Amino acid sequence: MQTSTDRILTTHTGSIARPDGLIELMRARENGLPYDTDAFEASATAAVEECVRRQLEVGLDVINDGEQRKSGFATYLTERLAGFAAVPYAPGESPGHWREVDEFPEYYQRYFKTAMYGAMLSPPTRLVCRGPVKYVGQQALAIDLANLRAALAGKEYTEVFMSAALPTGLAEHDNEYYSSRDDFVTALADATREEYQAIIDAGFLIQLDDPAASSLWGHQDAEPAERDRRAAETVELINYTLRGIPPEKIRYHTCYGINQGPHIFDLRLRDFIEPMLRVNAQAFSFEVMNTRHIHDYHAFEDVKVPEGKVIIPGMLSNGANWVEHPELIAELTVRYAELVGRENVMIGNDCGFA
Repeated sequence: MQTSTDRILTTHTGSIARPDGLIELMRARENGLPYDTDAFEASATAAVEECVRRQLEVGLDVINDGEQRKSGFATYLTERLAGFAAVPYAPGESPGHWREVDEFPEYYQRYFKTAMYGAMLSPPTRLVCRGPVKYVGQQALAIDLANLRAALAGKEYTEVFMSAALPTGLAEHDNEYYSSRDDFVTALADATREEYQAIIDAGFLIQLDDPAASSLWGHQDAEPAERDRRAAETVELINYTLRGIPPEKIRYHTCYGINQGPHIFDLRLRDFIEPMLRVNAQAFSFEVMNTRHIHDYHAFEDVKVPEGKVIIPGMLSNGANWVEHPELIAELTVRYAELVGRENVMIGNDCGFA
């Protein structure tokens, strides 16, 4: 993985908004309606080409395919992994519920309806494991890789990455097949690793998307000893999944979820950065540019970044309509660079197309 020498390199989190024509084809595909498969693939290929062109045009160093062909997380999983069934939620049942929803029920009722779930291409579903988990995404991944290669032809760039999901998040889905959670998560780890290896073999970096790391993989409210034990187990599972893959080929991303709510119960970066840095990856991407976390650079006054590791603080927010001033971005970048060394910093953006 390239690191900063004469200047600080730039990248982004992964997902870039799809063109309207592709969105409409995706909507039909997601809802089981008739659609032109050739037109869908042609639109996806063209979207990747345009997405790559625009990233290079604005000067990004480390780029990707914008995840243009991936229409949603649930679809991505069921397309790549056998063993899961998509089960509709019952009428009136909420697909998302966390502590902050209880604190601000009126806000979230409106927000879910008009934004997070109301804007989805198809109604949200619950994924349930009802059979043996195995990787079946070879064809879909081959198309993604081919589209990206074609879009890169003749272009100059620093490096290229492709995003994939981690088994830590998948393991939170309902399991009706495996007799134990250990068997379930091991099967998930073995299956998802095939995709990771294929991306590396194609010559790209891999970005592992794991929002749960920012809540210590869901254990942030546990007693300290139990929290630390469960976090250590999760890091062990992630590293088992990554076995044999060189850390310098891996970027690891976490965030606070795509919701644009108050975020008053978020952990600080200081609360989860140390276990996250124990993942066998070289670069670590996290959110910065929002009013709950803009001060989180203080974490690195206490935490030393291990030698060879790179941090990617997000310097642009997708959670509001403002445009951050370049001087603020420069000031925060310098603060991170002074704390961890400028060669250990790359600049990205916050995630969250909600």
